Amino acid sequence: MDVLHNLALGLGVAFAPTNLLYALAGCMLGMLIGLVPGIGPVAAIAMLLPATYGVPPLSALTVLVCIYCGTRYAGATAAILARPSAEAVPVVTALDGYQMACQGRAGPALLAAALGAFIAGSVGTAVLAALAAPLAALALQWGPVEFFSLMVLGLVGAVVLASGSLLKAMAMAVLGLLLGLVGRDVASGVPRFSFNIPELADGIGCVAIAMGVFAYAEVVAQLGRPAGDRQVQSPKRSGLLPRRQEAKDMAGAILRGSYLGLVVGMLPGGGALRAAFASYSVEKRGRMQAGEIAIGKGNIRGVAGPEAAYHAGAQTGFLSLLALGIPSNAVLALLVAAMARYQVQPGPQAMVAQPELFWGLVVSLWLAHGLLVVLNLPLLGIGIWSRLLNLPYPGGAWVFPGIVLLCALGVYTTSHQAFGVWLVAGLGAVGYLFHKLGCEPAPLLLGVVLGPAMETHLRNALQQSGGDWSVFVTRGLSAGLLTVAALMLLIVLVQAVSRKREEGLGEG
Repeated sequence: MDVLHNLALGLGVAFAPTNLLYALAGCMLGMLIGLVPGIGPVAAIAMLLPATYGVPPLSALTVLVCIYCGTRYAGATAAILARPSAEAVPVVTALDGYQMACQGRAGPALLAAALGAFIAGSVGTAVLAALAAPLAALALQWGPVEFFSLMVLGLVGAVVLASGSLLKAMAMAVLGLLLGLVGRDVASGVPRFSFNIPELADGIGCVAIAMGVFAYAEVVAQLGRPAGDRQVQSPKRSGLLPRRQEAKDMAGAILRGSYLGLVVGMLPGGGALRAAFASYSVEKRGRMQAGEIAIGKGNIRGVAGPEAAYHAGAQTGFLSLLALGIPSNAVLALLVAAMARYQVQPGPQAMVAQPELFWGLVVSLWLAHGLLVVLNLPLLGIGIWSRLLNLPYPGGAWVFPGIVLLCALGVYTTSHQAFGVWLVAGLGAVGYLFHKLGCEPAPLLLGVVLGPAMETHLRNALQQSGGDWSVFVTRGLSAGLLTVAALMLLIVLVQAVSRKREEGLGEG
């Protein structure tokens, strides 16, 4: 009954006319920006976050959540119709989706992706609503020792789930923690690591880092790629619906993908992308029907399953943010920055102090998926999105310069100083260097956001224990969390060493 009461409270504020307009605007912006090659949800939210300042808190957060969901939906559309590059997030969807589009069956692929995202996203939000209150009530009993250990686990999870080299991911996380220390000391208020630069006395904001490392760096990377390397498939007006057997296969894949997404998405560090790969592996190993197209050659299960897993995992990823106040991925880290702008502290206290905002945001997740499935239904949206994808790649003379200008205006309006613009440009150069070195920047952004909070909890824990560091391993929950973090690092490290050894033996 408490869940129904909370959801009724959220419905009352989320479905207010003003909030509905903001939600629709966020969905449309997310879809439009998500179709731009290489510009994912982190860059999109970083660019548009300054535009939400001055908007009521719930409406601002609703816009950002809808942008996040919209870019994910747009990523699937681009994957199916234009097959993204290997660096793009929805590469799993492209494996079968683009093959279906080449066979003249883009309609069923887009329908499978949209319905899989909507169903799994709705189920994930329902699980979020059911578990948020019990988990927040449990978190109210924790102290700084437990919260510090939980943040360590979250940061380690982001490292081990990052793509590429484990050593590079660890280096990015440590660099993020160091950047988070720039500014005033949390205890004395004395500036530190600011190098006598007054503008750095208040620290380096995660929004500026996201704009530079994600948006600016990706713009430069995309401009360095050859033009005209995409072949956009135009959907046919006929044959938009899947065949009867395909509909059955799609339904089963969505159910399996949703279950995987719910479980894997709760992993520390955010496991939505891992859930998509896991779902694809499950579908590939599943029993094939007589006459069924092989997975990877244009099978609808290879589209519906990963999309469902990805969206279910993304929704349950909100659980750690809303119930515990700890972001599990780079997008949620930016949402923490947005909440801080409105003096909103995510976590168990927000559920008690601001229940309308908390549950309104939960319902807004449902609202976003409902609006997006309407915008993405083949009969309504295919023609629009495919025409946009046919724009000159990579954005002609307007898109990417517009992104740079939007970021510059955004950072200037928040800081009112030219230093912020130059800082973002410098971070963009550093981000491009990370891109060339194959370093994933997501752990860096999480380190920047979690660093100050980890320092505060660490100091409070040591003050309470009289400087005794053993308190982190003598308290049961803290010891368990740190043990899990150590095991995760050990397992991934052993796998990396084994892989290198096999490669060395193979070359020998």
